[in-house]
Amino acid sequence: MLDTNIDIDLINKRMVSWTASQRISWALKNLPKQHIVSTSFGAQAAVMLHLMTFHKPDILVVFIDTGYLFDETIEFSKHLTSTLNLNLKTFRPLLDKEKYEKKFGKVWENGLEGLELYNQNRKVEPMQRALNDLHAATWFSGIRKEQSPTREQKMFVELSNNRYKVSPILDWTSEDIDSYIKDNSLEYNPLWHKGYISIGDTHTTKSIYEVESIEQTRFFGLKRECGLHE
Repeated sequence: MLDTNIDIDLINKRMVSWTASQRISWALKNLPKQHIVSTSFGAQAAVMLHLMTFHKPDILVVFIDTGYLFDETIEFSKHLTSTLNLNLKTFRPLLDKEKYEKKFGKVWENGLEGLELYNQNRKVEPMQRALNDLHAATWFSGIRKEQSPTREQKMFVELSNNRYKVSPILDWTSEDIDSYIKDNSLEYNPLWHKGYISIGDTHTTKSIYEVESIEQTRFFGLKRECGLHE
């Protein structure tokens, strides 16, 4: 059990007026180790990774490689790992693609239930294993309120499953992200420039040019979250 007397409600109220850097600095100083930051190397991943490594260059960076990622995402992960000198820890599902499809088939095509099983197997389980294996007590995430309705209710600091979760850029807008990327000479995932505003696996991600609404860019419009941040 975490031994702490931190008043989460109070600190969340204070963080409303703080910058993302102030939130990170406070959390690194006051919340228990091990500290980790997760990344999908998605469209705007460079922002959170740049912020975190500025404050803690050697922070553990957890990346879940589902086995179904775009080639561009894999190349982007290598690029950022090199340019930001990331202390990258890659975790993968228990079954490789071939064994997984032999056992389950293309389960992501089986409606909402199939998607949730797929996400549990390929994303949630490896992430939970990463958190446990690395003894993570504080998990930093780059989620933002405007990304989905479920994230609008999130707080800067939360306590769940005996672990702190910190979202320093929770209140940032797309304009804030764009400004930070330009000001710090960072890059978007190359797929961003092809209309991919939310980037996941190849079979459940579409560009904005292929669909009728933003909701349909991920998981066929059936859901927005993969389960990691629910």
